[in-house]
Amino acid sequence: MDKKLLDILVCPVTKTPLELNEETNELISTASGLAYPIRDDIPVLLETEARELTAEEREKK
Repeated sequence: MDKKLLDILVCPVTKTPLELNEETNELISTASGLAYPIRDDIPVLLETEARELTAEEREKK
């Protein structure tokens, strides 16, 4: 994912910065506890498409 794009993207729920997880190909919002998928190099920033972070994933941050 382009670094410039990542710098301007924010969580649509909390408006906080997102972190790229290259292993899962997701954008992580620790503030909201959501992981947004990236499909075909396009971030899908819809709350309905996001998955909730597990307790382990939340503890890592």
